[in-house]
Amino acid sequence: MAFTIAIAGKGGTGKTTLASLLIRQIVKAGKGPVLAVDADANANLNEALGIEVEDTIAELLNRINNNLEPLPAGMTKDQYVAYKVHHSLAEGDDVDLLVMGGPEGAGCYCYANNLVRGFMQELSNNYPYVVMDNEAGLEHLSRRTTQNVDVLLVSSDASARGIRSAGRIKELVESLRLDIRSMYLVVSKVTDGTVEALQDEIEKTGLQLIGTIPQDEQVREYDLHSKPLVSLPDDSPVVQAVDGIMRKLGII
Repeated sequence: MAFTIAIAGKGGTGKTTLASLLIRQIVKAGKGPVLAVDADANANLNEALGIEVEDTIAELLNRINNNLEPLPAGMTKDQYVAYKVHHSLAEGDDVDLLVMGGPEGAGCYCYANNLVRGFMQELSNNYPYVVMDNEAGLEHLSRRTTQNVDVLLVSSDASARGIRSAGRIKELVESLRLDIRSMYLVVSKVTDGTVEALQDEIEKTGLQLIGTIPQDEQVREYDLHSKPLVSLPDDSPVVQAVDGIMRKLGII
């Protein structure tokens, strides 16, 4: 069974940056391959990883549900969906990426979530690590999409509102009794003095602060020019910060 790392947090807290750099460091340490799962309806983990995506689960389901893609003879719908989901994996160097995409039709995400959950359980035996970038907010937790997780990293930006949101995520995880073995706080976009100013709010969450990620102009430049974040240099402050988090977790 793979070691699974999931990332949760409100929008704009740097979840995708964190996910892509976790994957970067796992691969660099020679511990791949990694199954990356973009479970955010606003999917962009592929851009951070520099991987081309031809199909998302949502697009696939839309075609099948609207009879735009006929079922092959002798195949049930569930069999065909499983077959197509398997072939929707986008492959990179030591990283395979599964992309959820937007909700199908008028919006029930449940079937797609169930597919991802079941498919990940099946696939996880083929990968030593799974890294899951979740959608913003708490819905994925209340739908129990994020389960069987070894480490949940709750991402916050360097603001009191972000830290309080992280605390609500911890409360929801505990109230739902999700199968998450350990949970930590990561504060991103940090500048001098911000963590000290937020210390009281951090303590109120009950989450252990596993690390901070500095505000980095180079990340903004990479995003501006659509350069994969995994190509950041080793001496990048954000790369070094994520490397430090992984060492604290005992992953590398």
